[in-house]
Amino acid sequence: MRALYTASTGMAAQELNVQVISNNIANMRTTGYKKQRAAFQDLIYDHVRRVGAQASDQGTLIPVGVDIGGGVKTVGTPRMMGQGTLSITGNDLDVAIRGEGFFKIQMPDGTFTYTRDGTFSMDNQGRIVNAQGNLVQPTITVPTASSQLTINAAGQVSVIVPGTTTPTILGSIGLTRFINKAGLMPIGDNLFVETPASGTPQDGTANLDGFGDMQQRNLEQANVEVVTEISDLIAAQRAYEMNAKVISAADQMLQSTSGMFR
Repeated sequence: MRALYTASTGMAAQELNVQVISNNIANMRTTGYKKQRAAFQDLIYDHVRRVGAQASDQGTLIPVGVDIGGGVKTVGTPRMMGQGTLSITGNDLDVAIRGEGFFKIQMPDGTFTYTRDGTFSMDNQGRIVNAQGNLVQPTITVPTASSQLTINAAGQVSVIVPGTTTPTILGSIGLTRFINKAGLMPIGDNLFVETPASGTPQDGTANLDGFGDMQQRNLEQANVEVVTEISDLIAAQRAYEMNAKVISAADQMLQSTSGMFR
């Protein structure tokens, strides 16, 4: 019976939907995390009676066809790149982006990744790095024994070096944006890599030309809305249960049909 297969696709789709929702909820406290949603489309139809086909020799047309659907398929899990709320940390090297852009990170193999996670620190050479120890771009080295590290809205890093009273500018943390930021591919550790769908990276300066500004001593929280996720979870569970009931009903119908021919 076709209904068994159709309902099974619905159960598989809702199982994936629950997986996406559970990942959102699991990352609700992950810095810079961007939530996902499951997107579905209906499967190809069996056109038993095509709408608009000729119904008689006189040229009358069928006004309504008979189309039997094959179920549902998952077409993607697009990522929602909306702004998360900013949380004050008080750490001098914590930086949040308010608006467009990603921090650019150089990996050990020389390639670049991108992130909204501004949880930075210094390595043993005084260079500003991310949580995995990879260099934030452009590379900025903080002199030994310097004090009063400041990162302004444009990403400019300055300190007071020993023997001086005026700030010394060390460089600026850059930002990168993409035409289609939802096309970036996540690789874990709060990092993304460019893809043909994202477009080429466009490097720039914070607080200029449409790029967002930087907020020192702040971190961007995940843009997960707990109430929405719980509501979506309940809806997915109900949809799964309904598809399971269809399978049960179809099975009972098959049993009844089989019993008639015994």
